[in-house]
Amino acid sequence: MSVLNFKPEIWSKVILGALQKRLVYGSPMVVNNDYEGEVSGPGSTVHITQFGDPQVSSYSPGGTITYQPLNDVGQTLVIDQARSFSFSIDDVDKRQAAGDMQRYLETRAAYKLADVTDQFIASKYTLAAANNILGSTGSPLTPQPYSLGGASTWHPADFWTMVLEPLKVRLDEANVPEDGRYIVVPPWAHSLITQTQGFVAETDSAGNATPAMQRGFMGMISGFGAVLKSNNCPQPVAGGPGTGVWAVMAGHPMAITFAEQIAETEALRLQTTFADGVRGLHVYGAQVIRPDCIAVAYVQRPTGV
Repeated sequence: MSVLNFKPEIWSKVILGALQKRLVYGSPMVVNNDYEGEVSGPGSTVHITQFGDPQVSSYSPGGTITYQPLNDVGQTLVIDQARSFSFSIDDVDKRQAAGDMQRYLETRAAYKLADVTDQFIASKYTLAAANNILGSTGSPLTPQPYSLGGASTWHPADFWTMVLEPLKVRLDEANVPEDGRYIVVPPWAHSLITQTQGFVAETDSAGNATPAMQRGFMGMISGFGAVLKSNNCPQPVAGGPGTGVWAVMAGHPMAITFAEQIAETEALRLQTTFADGVRGLHVYGAQVIRPDCIAVAYVQRPTGV
């Protein structure tokens, strides 16, 4: 790679594209990007207009209709997160390197940025509506591992009955749309779900059995169209099996709006050594605009998983 060959618009496009592919909490299955086009850089503030629901009144023929004034109770999306990457490539190393160095560096930069961004979005679970929270850090749900009772006998895993179904009920009671629902689980919970007959036997609208895995995410179970696995699933209480507590978040993409932008990528010739320097700036922000469309369960990881 050389400063003379560096194309900032290409780097920005490639890195942002790779970022979006690697995001779990920041993917379109979990958040919406309705206001991303209005982001101009770090410190940007996007005003989101929201109105209360219209009231429904009784009506009699010939009666008088009263018009309800709707007040804007909008929110703001602030682009208050900024992360940068910067590295140097020595001329000697550049000449001796084998393979596509630029592609490798673009990919690694995108991966590190995505990891930090996903953790930021995952932290928004604390803003879920109070009625949509199951358990607590001090009294978490405690599912037990799945076990086979015989060669052809299946028993439903506790994680399904204690976590998935209750979260589904909370979303149902909050009138959250069924189409597009998601749930994000840590790897150990993902393992419990795959051992559940309710997941294995799930069928689509045509009565055909759904595949267990589709492009990195699981098939439908308990009405969740996307069951996602992430190591960034928040762990408010540190610890391993039998002690640690994870926050499992479920909901609909309408709940959280997310916007991001690669504000700048540039290359420069370093003055104190024979090397090229490359740096970039990633800015983003997220806002929970529908807390009733998120449900959270505090779950203790069972021993043996």
